[in-house]
Amino acid sequence: MPGDVLIISSAPHIHCPDSIKKVMWSVVIALIPAGIAASIFFGMRALKIILVSVVFAIVFEFLIQKLRKQEITIFDGSAVISGILLAFTLPPTVPLWLPIVGVFIAIAFGKQLFGGLGNNIFNPALVGRAFLAVSWPKLMTTWVAPFSERMDAVSSATPLAVLKGAEGTSYFSHWGLFIGNCGGCLGEISALALLLGAGFLFYKRYISWHTPLAYILSVGLLTWLFGREGLFSGDFLYNILAGGLMLGALFMATDMTTTPLTNKGKLIFGLGCGCITALIRLKGGYPEGVCYSILLMNAFTPLIDKITLRKKQSE
Repeated sequence: MPGDVLIISSAPHIHCPDSIKKVMWSVVIALIPAGIAASIFFGMRALKIILVSVVFAIVFEFLIQKLRKQEITIFDGSAVISGILLAFTLPPTVPLWLPIVGVFIAIAFGKQLFGGLGNNIFNPALVGRAFLAVSWPKLMTTWVAPFSERMDAVSSATPLAVLKGAEGTSYFSHWGLFIGNCGGCLGEISALALLLGAGFLFYKRYISWHTPLAYILSVGLLTWLFGREGLFSGDFLYNILAGGLMLGALFMATDMTTTPLTNKGKLIFGLGCGCITALIRLKGGYPEGVCYSILLMNAFTPLIDKITLRKKQSE
């Protein structure tokens, strides 16, 4: 009827020219600057880890779908994203078998166990990363400084190790953290590269500002308010640039499948991630909290959606 008002919920009912494949490959493009930065600072070893992770993510996805007699979807880009993100959470010193194990866990248990893309509850790459961190903690916490000639030489602390007082208090400048001249995991070191890639996704409107802003600002504010005096724990900008916060906030906490649908829900999700990350960094024995904070909040996504999705109006 002409006078009727059509009310739709926040679920994706509106048709648009974008497809899953187009969105996924756009995310792959957005991750390229961080991959280039990792290759510049850590050399060909970084590129090998990324390529091995991506190739085996595709292989495992193909094999599992073949065994389960499902439609083969290895060309939609989602397995490539999982491979890249898993590699980005690894130190440059890891043996090449480690990303293979990691992507198997990510694809098999983080994604396909739930039915594949769109059905998984947790971010697959973070599931793989969490498994590796628990199973091989020494390999996952062995670092080298950028431009190191030997990847088997332990020669550097990370910015977050400085926060915990493991090293001195003047290792890293804000500028060094911004461009990536510091120790750390492959994809987390350069905030500049991550922002360049995320800028492309913001331009395409594939991600919104709600979760990243809430996440980043809450970590910065809480660590500034409750950080220990005299250490970088009370440095607002240092805590934002250090560790995997930028990578997690821009590329993992914005995952369309495992995060809330509404803008209000995204703000709640980002705030929750920020509070958990800050708590782990300030009070936990583990220097980083990004991985576990996002996984924990992934579990609350259905509840957040239930609370924030528009209710159907009664006639």
